[in-house]
Amino acid sequence: MVAPDPVDTRLLALVAEAGRIAVHDIAARAGMDVREVAARLAALAASGLPLVVGVECDPNGIRAALAAAGVWGYQQQVYPTGQYPVHTGAYPVHTGPYPTPQQSGPYPAPPAQYPQPMAHPQHVVPPTGPYPGVQPGPPSQPFPVAAPQPPAPPMAHPQPVAAAPATPDPMSTWGPPQSASWARGDQPPQQPAPGRNAPPAAPAPRTGKVGSTLETEGLEGERLAIQLVEVVDPADFLFTAAGYRLQEGERAVVVHTELTNKGTTAFSSLPDLYLVLVAADGTPVAKAPVSLSSRPPHRIGVQPGETAGGHTVYVLPEDTDLVAVRWSPRPDDEQRTLTWSLAES
Repeated sequence: MVAPDPVDTRLLALVAEAGRIAVHDIAARAGMDVREVAARLAALAASGLPLVVGVECDPNGIRAALAAAGVWGYQQQVYPTGQYPVHTGAYPVHTGPYPTPQQSGPYPAPPAQYPQPMAHPQHVVPPTGPYPGVQPGPPSQPFPVAAPQPPAPPMAHPQPVAAAPATPDPMSTWGPPQSASWARGDQPPQQPAPGRNAPPAAPAPRTGKVGSTLETEGLEGERLAIQLVEVVDPADFLFTAAGYRLQEGERAVVVHTELTNKGTTAFSSLPDLYLVLVAADGTPVAKAPVSLSSRPPHRIGVQPGETAGGHTVYVLPEDTDLVAVRWSPRPDDEQRTLTWSLAES
């Protein structure tokens, strides 16, 4: 017998606890991507379990979206409703001879209303013949050989000559090629604008402390600004007030973060999907699949220009020493990772 998948077992436990629940609510409670949750539930339903995965929508909204995409452009034929009329009574019977049909004959030719097309004149091509012969040129003559010249006398020492007026340098007159001064020789070469060759701006910081906002990019190029608002450690009273129970030697931690989408591309993932705590020995602590009623969790997706906040719950050993909070779009992406230090300054 194949051992059950622990993720599928957790999803089935949430469904059994709620009875009837939306897929995105299950994803929020389990801390997973809604697409993965939907795929797993559909596979479990197809395996024979008493589970139905449904879809609910706004029909008018879907039609409007399809019409905007050019898919819903055809006219739907409307058929009349109700009962068809039923003829009652006797049908009329024709009496007497039927009229004799007129004798058919040839139709008269229609009068000529349109002018006849004009005949195009035929071009007569003259017969081709041989080209006239080319007259031969005069015969070539040998070139005369120049007589030898006597050797030149030795050059005398140059006499001092008055200095001629300085000729302007072509580069200073016309400027460097492919530049603005090359086309305007009446102006001196222009100096490059200050700051054009300046070194590029320093990248945004990827580390900070509690309360600071750090910027990064998502997997699809989204411009994101994430703020670590608060870290409640320990948060055992919030955990037990929500109806949960901690085991002996465990403690709860609640982290509050806010994500702002500063770009033009929608962020379609869960903001705290890979938000982890970092222990003193470098071990990451993943979030727990629970949510607190007094501290609402994150929702999937952040539209451009919007800011979404939420709380993430962690359950860890009581003696674990935490040193940082780390966010990344995926665990193996170090370039986009943000880190907030929990050390007191």
